[in-house]
This record gives sequence, structure tokens and C-alpha cells, in this order.
Amino acid sequence: MAVAVGLAVATPAAAQFPQRDVAAGQAEHARMLKSLGIDKPLRPGVDGYNKAAPNAVNYDEAKAGPFSLLPDPLAFPDGRPVPDADAWWKTRRPQLVELFEREEHGRIPKNAPKVTWTVVKETKTVRAGVPVVEKRLAGVADNRRAPSISVTLDLLVVTPEGKTGVPLILELGFPDGPPWARNRPPPPGPDWRDLVLARGWGYAILDPTSVQADDPGKLNQGIIGLTNRGHPRKPDDWGALRAWGWGVSRSIDYFETDPAIDAKRVGIEGLSRYGKGALVAMAYEPRLAVGLIASSGEGGAKLHRRKRGEQVENLAAEGEHHWMAGNFLKYAGPLTADELPVDSHELIALVAPRPLFISVGNDEADAWTDPRGMFMATVAAGPVYRLLGKKDLGATTFPAPLTLIADGDLAFRQHEGGHTPGPNWPFFLDFAARYFEGK
Repeated sequence: MAVAVGLAVATPAAAQFPQRDVAAGQAEHARMLKSLGIDKPLRPGVDGYNKAAPNAVNYDEAKAGPFSLLPDPLAFPDGRPVPDADAWWKTRRPQLVELFEREEHGRIPKNAPKVTWTVVKETKTVRAGVPVVEKRLAGVADNRRAPSISVTLDLLVVTPEGKTGVPLILELGFPDGPPWARNRPPPPGPDWRDLVLARGWGYAILDPTSVQADDPGKLNQGIIGLTNRGHPRKPDDWGALRAWGWGVSRSIDYFETDPAIDAKRVGIEGLSRYGKGALVAMAYEPRLAVGLIASSGEGGAKLHRRKRGEQVENLAAEGEHHWMAGNFLKYAGPLTADELPVDSHELIALVAPRPLFISVGNDEADAWTDPRGMFMATVAAGPVYRLLGKKDLGATTFPAPLTLIADGDLAFRQHEGGHTPGPNWPFFLDFAARYFEGK
């Protein structure tokens, strides 16, 4: 790095979709199915709006199972137990990474380009009473392999003026605010950025769509298109979640060059689809120190095998399949979620031994994301944390809303604010401070 100054169904996630070329997305979905040798329609995802639909979403806990036994992160493929931390790092963890790359997230190609960061604007200002330095950066990817495809990462970095080596929280979001919220009043309560600055820390916001468009019809563009020279994906090529995580890694490359930031104390946060992306980033990027994974649901912290809320079939459908590797589509037909060789508790386990906070709205307001399924996954990741000498969640009974479980290196809390991380920010920052400041 160089530094210069399926079947379309209604889902709650669809409300955030940007304007898309629907026909191009459908064509790419059909092309991937053909490359997988799937000649029958996939099972439809669940409908999150029409309760009378034959594929209406299930919110009845009694119908959430049964599902197959969860794969054991601490068992080798032949059934032998993982005996110690050394065996985890040298053998078992790489096995899990291989499975996730092949079947869910795809592989980052070896020709992924170098990114050159440039500070395009630097401003000194005051935010919430704190003098700060705001830097807007452009990370230009080397596109000599495909000159017709340009990729420029959009990153905002804000740090307290006059300080060096501060912790930093990186959000997967929009530096200028989400497009769908620009004409709406701000949510109630303190702004997370002000809470971060009040602690003497900095924050950054990376626009994931500057790395890879959130659009199945644009996989021949963005960083995925650039590395493929505009050609279609292979079944184990990376999807958007992995591409967004790659953008996080390139952002950390920049942080390592900025004296205002302690790059060993960088946390990440994301909500909803960007919560999925933040968890994927933490699983693969060891330089991230702590994470707030908010309402990530299916493809994030929710167990795939749970038949409640959003399902594997939704992620494999036309509107969301670009988040995942092509191979993931197999599990919406002819295979099922029960046949996935991994599940989300093992994705959380890949974060170990680093601290992770799973945030969600209560089970009524954020039911699409399956709060209980995320809690169960967090519990099931605990044995890996214990093997590595850390503390697990310390609870196995699904807690009532507003119950903070944060005594260990895994944390969980349901708030009552719906599909947002807002009410959990103060609790997460206290959690992160234990690691950033020894508090």
C-alpha cells in the first residue's frame, strides 16, 4: 500500500435495496445456477410481509426446529477432538476457513490489487465539543488488469485534534449518511460518533458500496469485477460480504500509516447486511481487535439451521445471492441448510480469542433477524473461546430484553429500539474499553 497526502419475495431487507438493474441480477443468478448444474428452481425464501403467503416467514418458536446437530468446531473431520490451542491454530481453524471460503463467502483472489490512499480533504472542526481532524480519503485500486473498471474506496476518518495513537471504531456505512435516511429526523438518543469522541477515541466510516456495489447485476464491476477482468464469477469466487471485508483490511492498511491512530486498537461495527459484513471481516482479518455485530441475522450471527426469521433460501435468491459465494446457492436446492458443513457459531469462533458483542433488537421488533438464533450461535462458539483461554458468554438461557451479558469475551444484549445498534452503543463502548484501556 502507498499513502499520499432465486425467486423474488418480499423481505424487510428489500426496503434498503438501492435502484438496481433487476434483469441483470436475474441473469447473473440464472448463470450461476447453470454453472452449478442446477436446472430446477430453488426453494423460495420466506415472505416477511404477507402472513397468508404459502412461504410466510415463521416466528413461532415451536416451529423453529428440529434441525440437525450443529457441526462441532472442536472436532476434526474424522471425529477426533481438537486437543489444544496449537491444534486449533495449525489445523482446525484453517479447515474451517477453507469450508467457509468454498461454501459461503468465496475466496479473495491472489491478484487482488494494491490500493493507494490519498487524503482528498482534511478539515479541522469541532464535533460535540471535541476539536477533531476530519480526513476524507480515496483508496484507488490498481486497475491495470482491467483499465475499464475503476474502484475507489471511500473512507472518512475523524480523530481528536492533537492526539496520537488513539483507538478507533470503524463503521461499515456511509460517510455522508445512508441515502434512505437523509430526509428523516435523526434517531433518538446520542450519536455513536459523539460517544466515541467523548472517550478520546476516533472513528471511521467506510462505504462498502465503494468497494463492491450491493447489486447482483454489478458483479462484473467493483473489486470483484476488477479482479475477474469483467468476467463472470466462478462458484467459489468471493461475494460482496467478503469484498466488503477486503475493503476493511485495506482501510487498516491506511490506519497503520496514520500516527493519529493505534492500528492495534481498531474495532468494527455494522448493522443488518453490514453487520454480516462486519462479522465476516472480523473472522478473516486478525488485525481487528473488537466487534459490534448488530442485527446481522441470516448470513451473519444467526444459525443457518434455525427455521425462524430469514432463511438460507432468502440469501440464495436473486436479490441477495451476490453477498455469498456461488456455491452457497446449492443449499437452497438441491441441498438444505442442514447439509451445510459449517454454521454461524463457527464463524463467530473464527473471531476467537478477540472480544465480540452481538447486538439485536428484541424478539418482537427485530424478529426477522432471529435474536434467539444469534444467541444460540454465540453460546455454541463458547468452547473455542475457552480452549483459547478466554471466557465464553457465561449463559445458556435466552435472556429477557435489556439484559446485558458481558462478563466474558463474548457479549449479548437485546434492546427495545428495533433494527438499529443505537441503544447498545454505550454498552459496547464499555465492553471495548476493557480491551482498549484495560477498564
